[in-house]
Amino acid sequence: MTRSPSPFGSVTRRAAVAAVALLALGGTALAQNPIVIKFSHVVAPDTPKGRGADKFKELAEKYSGGKVKVEVYPNSQLFKDKEEVEALQLGAVQMLAPSLAKFGPLGAKEFEVFDLPYILPDKAALRRVTEGPLGKRLFEKLETKGISGLAFWDNGFKVMSANRPLRQPTDFRGLKMRIQSSKVLEAQFRALGSIPQVMAFSEVYQGMQTGVVDGSENTPSNMFTQKHHEVQKYATLSDHGYIGYAVIVNKKFWDGLPADLRGQLEKAMTEATAYANEVASKDNADALDEMKKSGKIQFIELTADEKAAWRKALEPVTAEMAKRVGKDVIEEFQREARTQ
Repeated sequence: MTRSPSPFGSVTRRAAVAAVALLALGGTALAQNPIVIKFSHVVAPDTPKGRGADKFKELAEKYSGGKVKVEVYPNSQLFKDKEEVEALQLGAVQMLAPSLAKFGPLGAKEFEVFDLPYILPDKAALRRVTEGPLGKRLFEKLETKGISGLAFWDNGFKVMSANRPLRQPTDFRGLKMRIQSSKVLEAQFRALGSIPQVMAFSEVYQGMQTGVVDGSENTPSNMFTQKHHEVQKYATLSDHGYIGYAVIVNKKFWDGLPADLRGQLEKAMTEATAYANEVASKDNADALDEMKKSGKIQFIELTADEKAAWRKALEPVTAEMAKRVGKDVIEEFQREARTQ
């Protein structure tokens, strides 16, 4: 007797074939979906950091052939200063370019060496440090924090601003000065007799406008794009300190990328870094010119004697911070900075 095929068996086989086909299509669709990198930062798009982030987006999407999509979020759209590194560690964003001062509170206190006053004579000295053995070892300090360091980006040398002229160290006495969260910067302003106030970058304009803080230190490009010159009467071209950034990425995310794709992104980062560092000097010079032309703020140039007085007043900060930052780190930094 010949048994008729079960209609249920036929349905089951068709369902199985359909399921396999659906999975295949789904896998193809999944493979075609780009990997999204959320790149968050706290400054305006038309700053050195902002332009560098946009250049990385352009190059990453180009070199990956569309396999990567970079979403750039400027001006603290996603996270403020205090929040962004934790957000990266938790995977809420994949990439940041925080200022080097941010890593001290994270436990990598050695990065605060960059904040020491008058430790860097010029950009050439900076390159010798960031591209040398010390720069590499500093990035290695972040690995245990779930972070991989990709590149150092420039901003520039800082100026001091306030609503009173700042010519002598004594002019700082009693002023409430905004700082990033950094023990070195806190010590710097205490050495000058002022009161350091930690404040998110996005809140500084309003803080100056309302008198919550009397002044700040920053680079010309950051001052100009955040309109600090509209709420400060004076700025001193002190070049006492440097602001730079470390482009960092969530380590688990980065290590999980296919090797060929990671190589394409590394190429994009190398070129974006060269671009960002090239435009930093020009952006700061242009911003300084624009602020001068605005007539809203008066810039003060220190004489040689005045600058010597600033250096002398700030000299104790390096000795005070040696235990925190590491005496060996400071000495290696100074040695690499001097090497010709």
